[in-house]
Amino acid sequence: MSGIFALLDDVAAFVKLTASSLDDIAAGAGRASVKAAGVVVDDAAVTPRYVQGLKPERELSIIWRIAKGSLRNKLLIILPVALLLSQFAPFLLTPILMVGGTYLCYEGAEKLWEKFSGHEAKAQDPTEAAGGEPVDHEKQVVSAATRTDFILSAEIMVIALNEVADQGLVARALILIVVAILITALVYGAVGLIVKMDDAGLALAKRDGKAVAGFGRGLVKAMPIVLSVLSWVGMVAMLWVGGHILLVGADELGLHAPYELVHHLEVAVHDATGGLGAVLGWITNTFFSAVLGIIVGAIIVTLLHVLPIGKKAGHDGADAAAH
Repeated sequence: MSGIFALLDDVAAFVKLTASSLDDIAAGAGRASVKAAGVVVDDAAVTPRYVQGLKPERELSIIWRIAKGSLRNKLLIILPVALLLSQFAPFLLTPILMVGGTYLCYEGAEKLWEKFSGHEAKAQDPTEAAGGEPVDHEKQVVSAATRTDFILSAEIMVIALNEVADQGLVARALILIVVAILITALVYGAVGLIVKMDDAGLALAKRDGKAVAGFGRGLVKAMPIVLSVLSWVGMVAMLWVGGHILLVGADELGLHAPYELVHHLEVAVHDATGGLGAVLGWITNTFFSAVLGIIVGAIIVTLLHVLPIGKKAGHDGADAAAH
């Protein structure tokens, strides 16, 4: 009988330990998710521009495919690599993240260049001239969105990892799994709601109630503006996030002057503006991060699209594709 009671005590202790561990994991996931909230907002702002111009009945399907790609990125690639690097080569995390930041700067600057140079229509054309054959535009959309999401997801996961770096390896892995699932559901749930608001508006516009129908019509008229604004927010977000990654990464690698200058300006604005200090200080940091993103992105876009060497490489690639 005493053996049974001892076993029950052991089971109770195990359950208590498990509950405590689950509480720690939930708390860690909550802290990590809040810390990465800024990048989550950027991710939600960037994605809707990829489904603009698609048939309405295909929008949710495309978003679902992008969401699955995002979750695969986080769980099958970023998570194991981040955990291994944090365990055995933590010094590589920052340089790898900076490479991703540079890509974001290029993506944001290229979208700006397309808008202001008149190349945007060509860039969004669902068919390619090479050979006159149509391409799978949906695959291109999913591929481009998943590629951009990969960089944002990497930053989200690394930010989350840094927040729970004091936890054991297993706890870190479990927390990051929770963060990956939670944030993916949050981002792409929000994106799905955003892109289908016009359909909801159409449904409301057909209702009998005058006020409800009027609201529905207003929603339909507003959504193109909302999507256009989100497209711009997405471009700015890529420049800001990419520039911020480079700014912080350079500081961690020993180049302190750029980060210290921006941080000094942020603190000065914060201290000089009273109750609005936190918001205006954040805007200051964001502005200068975006400026750095524009500079770095513009350099890469110039090399690839403007200078003769970049143009030549592009024409050679097109010629090769044609043959």
